[in-house]
Amino acid sequence: MKLQKATQYALFAVLELARDSARQLSATDIAALYGISANHLAKVLRDLGRAGLVESVRGAGGGYRFCGNAKRTTLHDVIALFEEIGPGAPDSKEPGDDTEIGHALLHVMTEIDEIARATLMAVSLETLIRSIAWHAVREDAQGADKAQSGGGTAKVNALLS
Repeated sequence: MKLQKATQYALFAVLELARDSARQLSATDIAALYGISANHLAKVLRDLGRAGLVESVRGAGGGYRFCGNAKRTTLHDVIALFEEIGPGAPDSKEPGDDTEIGHALLHVMTEIDEIARATLMAVSLETLIRSIAWHAVREDAQGADKAQSGGGTAKVNALLS
């Protein structure tokens, strides 16, 4: 599934801000973290503000802060603000759609869209943030294990040769 730029920017911003709802970041700060356009992100943040997911904090040290409910807000909720999820317009026929194979392919593609939509509706922002933290802890632990073993693979290879 390929998302539009605005949708990707919205997900980056919402997830970054939802990591710590007390923290506020400027559009420039978030844009720098992800290597994206601050101007485009500012427009996306305004849309997220109108949707009640972020709020703008004015003044010195101002920026944006997450004000939604990370437990209840799903990836689908954010994506649906910026684009339609699922099959295209039913009246837009492509060459070959009315054939037996065309119908079979359309059925499979519709099923894939439904699975993607259900998955996006099942993953809350909090779930994804916890997953990110879990993977980071796991990678740190694996790095520590490798450092303690002192390059265990090289030692095993040396013993075998």
